[in-house]
Amino acid sequence: MALSDPRRFWIGFNLVKGIGAARLRALLDYFGDLQLAWQAPIDALQAAGLSPRLAEAISNTRNSLSLEQVWDRILTQGITVLTWEDENYPRLLKEIDQPPPVLYVRGEVLTDDEWAVAVVGTRRITSYGRQVTVEIGAALARSGVTVVSGLARGIDAAAHQSALDAGGRTLAVLGSGVDRIYPPEHRRMAEQIVTQGAVISDYPPGTPPEAANFPPRNRIISGLARAVIVVEAGRRSGALITATFAAEQGREVFAVPGNITAPQSKGTNYLIQQGARPLLEIKDVLETLDMAMVNEQRSARAVLPTDAIEAQIYAVLGQEPVHVDEIRARANISIEKVSAALAMMELKGMVRQVGGMNYVAVHEEQGDYSC
Repeated sequence: MALSDPRRFWIGFNLVKGIGAARLRALLDYFGDLQLAWQAPIDALQAAGLSPRLAEAISNTRNSLSLEQVWDRILTQGITVLTWEDENYPRLLKEIDQPPPVLYVRGEVLTDDEWAVAVVGTRRITSYGRQVTVEIGAALARSGVTVVSGLARGIDAAAHQSALDAGGRTLAVLGSGVDRIYPPEHRRMAEQIVTQGAVISDYPPGTPPEAANFPPRNRIISGLARAVIVVEAGRRSGALITATFAAEQGREVFAVPGNITAPQSKGTNYLIQQGARPLLEIKDVLETLDMAMVNEQRSARAVLPTDAIEAQIYAVLGQEPVHVDEIRARANISIEKVSAALAMMELKGMVRQVGGMNYVAVHEEQGDYSC
């Protein structure tokens, strides 16, 4: 990639402490372009709504580093940078309130990773928790579902490893830079994850694993997934923070019931008491999220290529429900052909019926289904 790649300016602002999603959005709205914002004088930055302290911090940062050198180091380390403006930025994560403006990725995030479930819990794993986590991770992987977790000791590590062992995909979200694996004994696992998924962080490379970094990264774990499963957790566990983020983001929250006298089950039992779904069988998750169809849909897409009628219908669909009669009118295709095509597209996972003969597109990446 050329040195003029605009993502280097996103990285520049990501290196300024205090510039998060809200302030970066304000800069984009004011300047229309982050290169202009990066080069703007302090008074212009303040006119965009930044405090004098933050405007000064941006000035100091840009005077103390070379974005070209930072960009070169990132490329040399094999790190991919994704921003809000990149089509490969994870769609589910982009839907949450104030998604991270920049993601650093080692490995690859695929469209198929939209079929993802987060599995989280305590570092003080019990034999019961390990057994349940391994069964969950393996079952999800065999069903074609990506397992998301945080690479921590205990439940997280068991979830990642069981998905890897089953030949599935897994995403690890760090509370440090992607070049600073923590805990250090998980470096080998992280390298395996890079080949069967991705290691992800919104912290710049070189960021150490400080305690304050971990709670915020939990909203990325839940944001990447359609559901969160908490296997074991104490009442003060970070896994409960992840569950809270998941609920706020409209994700399903499952908790594994446990011994009422065990400290590691007090958090999960509390979640169930508060309305989380008790996880008794893995099919509970698959059925709730209609994930049992994921492999069938992928196979159908591979075996049955998209034809011109399907592409024409898909072009008129988005995230808002559209009635079949409106689809027929917009696409100018007979109702018989529309009905037949929609049935095939639903089998392929291209569209979803949301009631009353209304349909939405499952994927925003229209290019996936163009002819």
